[in-house]
Amino acid sequence: MVALVGLTVVASRLGRLGICRASVVASARAMAQLAVVSLILVYALQHLWAAVVFTIVMFAVAVATTVGRTGVGRAWPWTAVAVASGVLPVLAIIFCSGAAPVNAASLVPLAGIIIGNMMNGHTLAGRRLFPELRESIGTFEAALSLGLPRADAIRMVTEDSIAEAVIPSVDSTRTVGLVPLPGAFIGVLLGGGSALQAGAAQLLVLVGILAGQAVTVVVAHRLVCAGLLLPPDLRRALHE
Repeated sequence: MVALVGLTVVASRLGRLGICRASVVASARAMAQLAVVSLILVYALQHLWAAVVFTIVMFAVAVATTVGRTGVGRAWPWTAVAVASGVLPVLAIIFCSGAAPVNAASLVPLAGIIIGNMMNGHTLAGRRLFPELRESIGTFEAALSLGLPRADAIRMVTEDSIAEAVIPSVDSTRTVGLVPLPGAFIGVLLGGGSALQAGAAQLLVLVGILAGQAVTVVVAHRLVCAGLLLPPDLRRALHE
């Protein structure tokens, strides 16, 4: 781990990425957090109620993280709505269909994977849409001057770039097994499952991520167009 962190620092210095300190701190935090989480998971994986509580904590941390990355501040409840809109239907389909048993050992890893990827999708959407809106205030104002409602004026700026947030998931799903061998596949194999079971588990996870991110990004975009999910500066600039 020390060697890998060192490689990150060297690459950052040579490429002037500016992440030397951040990478060291992030790695140290990851070590400490995983040590604590491992102890908690020993208990959570044996009790459904504890797994539910742990899942709620994961969701709260994911929302806080993407709020910080996108800078929406007090609009965080709408971030929670967007992330939950992708998480809940995916988990409902997985468990209600019987694809995975409703127990602690299934809930924690599946919820963690889905929540983490909804967080990533929301962050990518926000970091793509908000700079686009800041750079295109003139287009927004022109649309308003033509009599378009605010939601339509915002959509005129953002509709061509919103799909960028889900392209990584589309590519991961399309190339699975050819480029990456993802964690769920390897985990099932290492756990003694067959290749068929490993492939089924990974396919379930990948398609679930793709479906959930599509919903999260669409809902986030609708909330942005409605003026609800915006950073403070854009909330003022994108007036009625």
